[in-house]
Amino acid sequence: MLPDERIEDLMIGNLRIIQKKDSFRFGTDSILLSLFVELKGKQRVLDIGTGSGIIPILLSYKNSESTFTGLEIQDHIADMAARSVSLNNLNDRISIVRGDVKSILDYFPRASFDVVVTNPPYKKLGTGLMNVNESNAAARHEVLCTIEDVVKGAAMVLVPKGALYMVNRPDRLCDTLGALRKYKLEPKLIRFVHSKLSDGPILFLLKANLYGGENLKVGPPVLVDPELPCKMIEKKVNL
Repeated sequence: MLPDERIEDLMIGNLRIIQKKDSFRFGTDSILLSLFVELKGKQRVLDIGTGSGIIPILLSYKNSESTFTGLEIQDHIADMAARSVSLNNLNDRISIVRGDVKSILDYFPRASFDVVVTNPPYKKLGTGLMNVNESNAAARHEVLCTIEDVVKGAAMVLVPKGALYMVNRPDRLCDTLGALRKYKLEPKLIRFVHSKLSDGPILFLLKANLYGGENLKVGPPVLVDPELPCKMIEKKVNL
């Protein structure tokens, strides 16, 4: 383990994860997305922009039959994710691939995944303050990929009727819906996440199907305290 890393207990099963001490840490959004994803039986799942590998690791606990792949463009982050997979003895079920979503067919054949999940960068370039840490900047701003890049990549590797699950901020909803329709991913379910029901949403969770029919449903709001630890979020949110 590197000097700037530490091992943290996820408080779910016996799962642990390696994280940077002062940067690139997973958040509530990743936990919510892993709870939102529905997996049935043995499915092939791709996480685009896997970061620390938190989503495949959590999903592996949720579904013991599926296999998972995490795609990560940053070498040192991909290496950290791979070591977290090994730490949990999940190498037979989770693989980490270092690669760019914009060249996704260099790594995976078309129609090779049943489910794609993603927690893409929230902010467009030129908006908001950019973090001086390059890894944090890439996670939050569209430095290395855009929402459209992610959606296009997902459409290329999903099987027909395969599902894309994603989380993002409400101000990116129009961009997201536009990209989904452009690449034949039909929005099927959206749920808005609130820290207080009296306030506007802080996130949205969305499911879309490749070549799906038009039938978007808005599910009940999700109420969550962003300060809760991972295990408490799992117990308290209505997902």
